[in-house]
Amino acid sequence: MGNQVEKLTHLSYAEVPTADPNGLDTEDGPRIGVSYIFSADDDELDDNVGGADTDPNQEEKQYDKCNELECAIYYRDECVYDKSTKTGDMGTYSPENLLNKCKPGDLVEFVATSQYPHWAVYVGDFQVVHLHRAEIKNDFLTDASQGRRGRVVNDVYKFKPLSPDVVVQSAMEQVGAKDRELSWRNSECFAAWCKFGKREFKIGGEIRIGKQPYRLKIQLSEKKSHMLEFQSLEDLIMEKRRNDQIGKAAVVQELANHLNCEEEIRTEPNGN
Repeated sequence: MGNQVEKLTHLSYAEVPTADPNGLDTEDGPRIGVSYIFSADDDELDDNVGGADTDPNQEEKQYDKCNELECAIYYRDECVYDKSTKTGDMGTYSPENLLNKCKPGDLVEFVATSQYPHWAVYVGDFQVVHLHRAEIKNDFLTDASQGRRGRVVNDVYKFKPLSPDVVVQSAMEQVGAKDRELSWRNSECFAAWCKFGKREFKIGGEIRIGKQPYRLKIQLSEKKSHMLEFQSLEDLIMEKRRNDQIGKAAVVQELANHLNCEEEIRTEPNGN
């Protein structure tokens, strides 16, 4: 697929150095996130979205809200993304009902169990613009959803949005771009760039040197969280989307496995 010559296999939490997988403050600090310099998500590789044999009227795909992971993103000390109970109504709707809630310039997120969330920009007349299979496309919202439930997600990112007209214009100007012409690794980065116009959402939009300024706070329970640090926003978004795809239960299990591994290393006797 175009410039996706090779996908970088993601390390599990057990393979990434960290201080404390429970997210507790220690003198060593949070875990350093994996860099996705040579990787692309992409959210469309795991199903038949847009394929010739796809039925746009297929039965609605399963979605388990209880397995959705709450998280927040911080740039230094500023919260720039928040998906939690504090965000407000994060309920999902069928594609047909979602159309009644959309206005031009809105960001839409489609979700389904065990799939990467798919983001799109609503441009009016029942249509969205989205990054799908390494191409920017203009489709009907119901077709782009492919049976996934959806929601408007204008408020999860805390950046100042562009005007609706500019958001729609930015999206429409990219329609038809594909493969090596693309500047985004996934549908979320593309849609967010249209909405906020920030270069941080683009591939190589930030130099990956020095101290990691971004932190991903994963809320595991009411009183327990886990922190990862990243050098760029796009790397952090890739990790956040991986967590969305595997679900809260799998993320918690990864962290539990890592904790058990750390315990075994600490208690293993010296010698043969």
